[in-house]
Amino acid sequence: MGTFGIWHILILATVALVLFGGRGKVSDLMGDFGRGINSFKKGLNETKDDPRVINAETAEKPKDTVQQ
Repeated sequence: MGTFGIWHILILATVALVLFGGRGKVSDLMGDFGRGINSFKKGLNETKDDPRVINAETAEKPKDTVQQ
């Protein structure tokens, strides 16, 4: 229990590789995360006056029907 086993070394190596393995990977990841949160907050703050309708049917009658 007092010594490092192979799994401890592999986990530490993986963490070190993620943190120091490339230039700016962690900062890019956190920047993307921050932009996602800001976009989510903007979506929550949009006005509710203009609801968005998806796949709305048109009020026009189809042209192939015969009117009586």
